[in-house]
Amino acid sequence: MKFAVSLGMERFSPETSMTAVMDNLLQLAKIADAGGFETIWTPEHHTIECTISPNPFQILTWLSQHTSRIRLGTATLAAAYWNPIRLAGEAALCDHLTNGRLEFGIARGAYQYEFDRMAPGVQQQEGVGYMKELVPAVQKLWAGDYAHEGQYWNFPRATSVPKPLQKGGPRIWVAARDPGTFDWAIGIGANILSTPLSFPAAEIGVLASKFNKAVADHPEVKRPKFMMQRRTCVYDRADDWHLAVEHSMNYGRYFENLMQNIGTVKNGFPEAVPFESVKGRDNYNPENIRKNLMFGTPDEVIVKLLDYEAAGVDQYCLGLSFNLPFELQKKTLRLFTDEVMPFFAQRERETQQLAAAGY
Repeated sequence: MKFAVSLGMERFSPETSMTAVMDNLLQLAKIADAGGFETIWTPEHHTIECTISPNPFQILTWLSQHTSRIRLGTATLAAAYWNPIRLAGEAALCDHLTNGRLEFGIARGAYQYEFDRMAPGVQQQEGVGYMKELVPAVQKLWAGDYAHEGQYWNFPRATSVPKPLQKGGPRIWVAARDPGTFDWAIGIGANILSTPLSFPAAEIGVLASKFNKAVADHPEVKRPKFMMQRRTCVYDRADDWHLAVEHSMNYGRYFENLMQNIGTVKNGFPEAVPFESVKGRDNYNPENIRKNLMFGTPDEVIVKLLDYEAAGVDQYCLGLSFNLPFELQKKTLRLFTDEVMPFFAQRERETQQLAAAGY
């Protein structure tokens, strides 16, 4: 199992400068690159200060100038906000500017608040239809001349300019939680991005079952990669869990505002909705958060990660962007690099040795 990190620029107060936000992101990216993480993922979002990323291709291009080997991925682009020709060209140019390190992650989109501004009249749930039309169109534009007549877009013969640096284009990743999306994504040869959200560890197996069924239903397709992401915080002492849990709970209330479109956003800053308005109260129980999310000492985190390894997850992604204090984000990356990743690297070496010996 390999490891990735999801990083974004976030502000929860106008007192925090963009200079500081950018500097924090760059420091974390450099730590991840030096530490041997496989991929940095960054999202697309608009009009909200808690996730500042109107064009992730710009951010990834910038990060590529300050890193040397780590892959750079969009997790995720919001399909309904893009024109296929524009997306194909911008992604291909980013692939060149990052020297072929781009990973292309896409989703239906998350926040109804955002849809109301970026794709008026479209319900967030409808985003999956845009995604299913958009991705094949982008792939064909990368390949050469292509004319499109669809439900959402129509255009005469055109092609992506430039073409991607990577042969065939960057690897495509699709965010999935429902069985239909797993099946469609794997059917077109895409890899899977998923998350158990704040659910108990059993949800890891549920998602793995959906992945495995889709793989079995498409024997004509090479097995894709399977990534899972959770909010992650690693600390020195077991008693240090309170701060991570507190920030996760508070961040969830901003998330509920944007997902349910039930709160107020002032000058880009969403208000945290009252606990009485949140869905899934068990997900806001401090002990459940501590247990379910990737919070713990290095030893506790290793035990939790074994569930992901057993489920066949190829890449575990640390979700660090939930208003966690910057110093704790840095500590998380360093503890993970120094005390967690070596454990799994050794397991991989042992597995390879057994395979070479015929076991």
